[in-house]
Amino acid sequence: MVSDGISRGYAAHMRISVLGMGRMGQAIAVRLLEQGHAVAVWNRTPGKCGAVVALGAHEAHEIAEAADGADVVVTSLSTGEAVREVAFGPKGLCSCAGLGLYADASTISAALSAELADHFGSFVAMSIVGSPEAVRAGSAVCLVGGPDAAVEQLGSVLSAVSTVTHRYPAAPLASTAKLTTNLLLLVGIVALAECFAVGRAGGLSDEQLCELLGESPMLAPGLKNRLEAVLSGAGPTWWSLALGAKDASLAIQLAQSANEGLSTTVQSTR
Repeated sequence: MVSDGISRGYAAHMRISVLGMGRMGQAIAVRLLEQGHAVAVWNRTPGKCGAVVALGAHEAHEIAEAADGADVVVTSLSTGEAVREVAFGPKGLCSCAGLGLYADASTISAALSAELADHFGSFVAMSIVGSPEAVRAGSAVCLVGGPDAAVEQLGSVLSAVSTVTHRYPAAPLASTAKLTTNLLLLVGIVALAECFAVGRAGGLSDEQLCELLGESPMLAPGLKNRLEAVLSGAGPTWWSLALGAKDASLAIQLAQSANEGLSTTVQSTR
């Protein structure tokens, strides 16, 4: 792995299509627009492209329309099943003549990432660590796996959304890296919630718990950002319960495929 060893700014302006208008997909599209790229967007269900279109994106009504003439197609989808449908479905990317570089920013299994790399001639796993807000600010971290030429071509996209890129020689390794980081955060959130329960059981107030744990060197920055939300059950969310459980399940399945046992704490994240 080479950290941040990618030439950034492969082309000053590119034609980029973003498929999937969830919070992360919208953040990617908006950031690319702000960097001067021509952006087309598509979503499986209607009604989610309006805000991005208002900023200058073109809304495509079919995958083929979005992919036509694009230098890069980026998928940012909620599940592996959705990625599979968009990639391999009857009207999916596999049916698009002249498809160029395909980058997937979804959190998917290493096995599916390998399948995409095998099927598409120029494929890069482009997993993103960070919130949609970090992407909008261009300060996310990208975990990138694929052929050198394809990763080099992706340089303008990477420089738009991230400040640090971790380079892996193959797409499945980048997907594994994303599952690893997501599992660490999920386990940390479970542990933080249990610490709150213990503190409250012993009579500590929420204010005392926030002060104690918020100033503790044991609390990682990624968890500190979520301290109030975990304590109150309100505030901004980065995952739905379903997506958190999906990511944990993918991580557990990957470990089990190598006969690696995981603790009951990890199992509880599902």
